[in-house]
Amino acid sequence: MTNVLLITLDQFRGDCLSAAGHRVVRTPGLDRLATHGVSFRRHYSQAAPCSPGRAALYTGTYQFNNRVVANGTPLDRRFDNVALAARRGGYQPVLFGYSDQGIDPRNASGADDPRLSTYEGVLPGFDVALDLAGDAAPWLHALRSSGHDVADGIWHLLATESTRPAEHGLSAFTTNRIIAWLSEQRAPWFAHASYLRPHPPFSAAGPWAEAYDPDHCGGAIEPIESHALHPLHHGLRSHPFFAPPATEGELRHLRSQYFGMIGDVDAQMSRLWDALVQFGAWDDTIVIITSDHGEQLGDHGLMGKGGFFESSYHVPAIVRDPRHPSQHGTVVSAFTENVDLFPTICDAIGVDVPAQCDGLPLTPFLRGEKPPWWRTAAHWEFDWRSAGIADDAHPWPWDRRLERRHVAVLRRDDAAYVQFGDGTWRCYDLAADPTWRTEITDPAIVLALSQEMLTWRSTNADRTMTGMLLERGGIGRWPFIEPFCTVPVDIR
Repeated sequence: MTNVLLITLDQFRGDCLSAAGHRVVRTPGLDRLATHGVSFRRHYSQAAPCSPGRAALYTGTYQFNNRVVANGTPLDRRFDNVALAARRGGYQPVLFGYSDQGIDPRNASGADDPRLSTYEGVLPGFDVALDLAGDAAPWLHALRSSGHDVADGIWHLLATESTRPAEHGLSAFTTNRIIAWLSEQRAPWFAHASYLRPHPPFSAAGPWAEAYDPDHCGGAIEPIESHALHPLHHGLRSHPFFAPPATEGELRHLRSQYFGMIGDVDAQMSRLWDALVQFGAWDDTIVIITSDHGEQLGDHGLMGKGGFFESSYHVPAIVRDPRHPSQHGTVVSAFTENVDLFPTICDAIGVDVPAQCDGLPLTPFLRGEKPPWWRTAAHWEFDWRSAGIADDAHPWPWDRRLERRHVAVLRRDDAAYVQFGDGTWRCYDLAADPTWRTEITDPAIVLALSQEMLTWRSTNADRTMTGMLLERGGIGRWPFIEPFCTVPVDIR
């Protein structure tokens, strides 16, 4: 058995890596991992915000199958996940940070179960080694012990990280606890390190707050003329969670703090790599690093994560598998997705990939192969029924207008097709304009892309039991020529 370290850096844009050519931000820690692993440059999250993005990551399923549509949507207990698979593989998986998965109410101990009051629940299967959900009590205790006033709570403390030394920051604290745990491990281990940064508030710890000059941080992609915006785009721009700062100077300051938070958490990655080397685990540990979603950072007049533009969904992905050193330092340009990471981990630890998974193991790429059957586009979804963009009532379940507050995106090399649940659509010419501001109106092209979108949904419909057939006294599997069995089957 080999060790597994799954790392998520919350709200990390996929272009913010110096190894990927970013002209401002520097990421020597992540670049080091890229040198000793495989980088997936066109990698995408499947949903936003946090709970939907993580549900896709942890279960290997698209949102239209797992139906986690908002922070607070329960994760159906029928879904397998990365932690449960690790247990089947003989590990005791531990969590550092948070996983933002709401409990299935059917698993609650009663109406007063506190887990029914938060979306920041623990993914089933994980033991919690460091709980940073909610008020991040362990970090607050450490700050108090270091003489800091913590009376104003977690979000004030995050918003003022620039006023304290970086070694007292949340990212450094998380790393300290992980390293302490690593120093005590002897048997093969499985750990999920879930870092908050570079998630807002936009305040980088200690000197990282001054690491990037706002005047050198570049501008955002300007939005197209307002009359051409889709109503969802209009609604997001006027929403307090998504609206950008009032001035260009304020936006550049936020960008400088975002880059600083990346610098801080990147430095923590270097500390983790050093610790793995120090403890003799570097060559026995599979490391997977990604994010739950991106950050728009002012692009198209939007902040945060949501909507349909690429900035919300393009995320980093680096996989280091020490068993395939010949591919270390290589870059994969094929479209890959967060739903691929759960199957990849299953493959790595010798556990069958669950039938529920929409993703595909990245194992061939780690061996230097490019499967001829690999996808030719990336996909993501956004559901805004709970975003407060519109507030008219929709009684459940017979009035299905809420289901129309949904968008699905298919992103190819040369074009992106955006299908809204109300029947409207947008199509963008990415070959001519990669900023998503030049539309395609040619009916033939739009029809082909819309058909490809429909085919994607058809081929990824839930298949948990569709591969089974009950006849001849047992459970058979497609195709019919395969043997039928009469033993119980685990259908998790």
